[in-house]
Amino acid sequence: MLFLHRTDAGERLAEALRHLRAEDPVVLGLPRGGVPVAFRVARALGAPLDVIVVRKLGVPHHRELGFGAIGEGGVRVISEDIVRSSRVRPEDLAAVEHAEEAELARQARRFRGERPRVALAGRTVVVVDDGIATGATAAAACEVVRAQGAARVVVAVPVAPPDAVARLRTAADEVVCLSAPHAFRAVGEWYEDFSQTPDEEVVALLAQAAAGPAAGPGADVRATAVEVDAGGLALAGDLALPEGAGAVVVFAHGSGSSRRSPRNRAVAAELNRARLGTLLFDLLTPAEEADRANVFAIEPLAGRLAEATRWLRRRVPLPIGYFGASTGAAAALWAAAEAAEAAQAPHGDGDGIGAVVSRGGRPDLAGPRLAAVRAPTLLVVGSRDTTVLDLNRAAQRALRCENRLEIVPGATHLFEEPGALDEVAALAGDWFARHLVR
Repeated sequence: MLFLHRTDAGERLAEALRHLRAEDPVVLGLPRGGVPVAFRVARALGAPLDVIVVRKLGVPHHRELGFGAIGEGGVRVISEDIVRSSRVRPEDLAAVEHAEEAELARQARRFRGERPRVALAGRTVVVVDDGIATGATAAAACEVVRAQGAARVVVAVPVAPPDAVARLRTAADEVVCLSAPHAFRAVGEWYEDFSQTPDEEVVALLAQAAAGPAAGPGADVRATAVEVDAGGLALAGDLALPEGAGAVVVFAHGSGSSRRSPRNRAVAAELNRARLGTLLFDLLTPAEEADRANVFAIEPLAGRLAEATRWLRRRVPLPIGYFGASTGAAAALWAAAEAAEAAQAPHGDGDGIGAVVSRGGRPDLAGPRLAAVRAPTLLVVGSRDTTVLDLNRAAQRALRCENRLEIVPGATHLFEEPGALDEVAALAGDWFARHLVR
């Protein structure tokens, strides 16, 4: 069984856990990758979602050998047999525990903020991860939640090796695993997209779950897998159309990561909640992406984006905007310029591009076409991404359309800092709401 991404895995896992809905469970995600999976499970079960922060205690000089685990609330699970056999001084073991306590507290504050932990006493608790290799962390999580008062513990994962599943059956009351392949080497090989889950995505999902089901038709939109026809070339994509959507935003990235990028997905989810449709697709095939030169071939990328836009217009009669990242921002601006000229030509296509947003992009690479862009353009750059910031300032001077440069304080190129990506999503949503939606 192969999963597209963690959202897909969570939706499939949720179907296998429907029988737990009557038990009024609590769902706990193991950070970081387990939280996007757990989010979908919690939504399907109508259950509260929380994060379970567990730190394994490794024997000094032999860290892969765990002598115990700690969890929030002062929970401490120690294997006295391993402590005795390790022959390590008690003060050295205490030093390990002290260091892990500090990291546990830091992670809990980072992920949950000021919200209290969800109470587990007397509840059925579902511990969710995106996959299991050895099962050591999941087993430790089971012990921690039991110590916090859970009445019943269920471990739920999309994929794990058979021996790990067998070991977990001794730690949990129930184990639900969708796929247990014998030829197992790593969790990531069972996902088409196993890109790293950033802290910001974990924080956002937990906050969204804590706020309860969002109101409105754009609250929780499931993307549909599509094949985008880009001039006869079929490219994989994900199309999300909230009920009552006022426009569609096409994401463009110079590499093949547009569809899989957790940053693009996070921004797309915020746009969906604002009743904007989104199309995330891969401008390059995997084979093309292997040649780095293709990432910087702006004119061909722009042509492919224009073909994909024509494909979308035939299916969705809504205004279209572009959200470009990296070299995809240059392709978006180039394609917007071409669309503007086509709209003005006699007997030409009357629909141009309504608005463009660039996230940490390279608009300078569209230099020959910048003056022809007519779509209102927002350039968003991190203040610490100094080289790209200078390039964006130069590109802004070449634009003749309505435009603005927004600098996100303290952010680097990937906007990985706390709150940075949220700021990008908010800026993009406001820009598209003002310039794209009729």
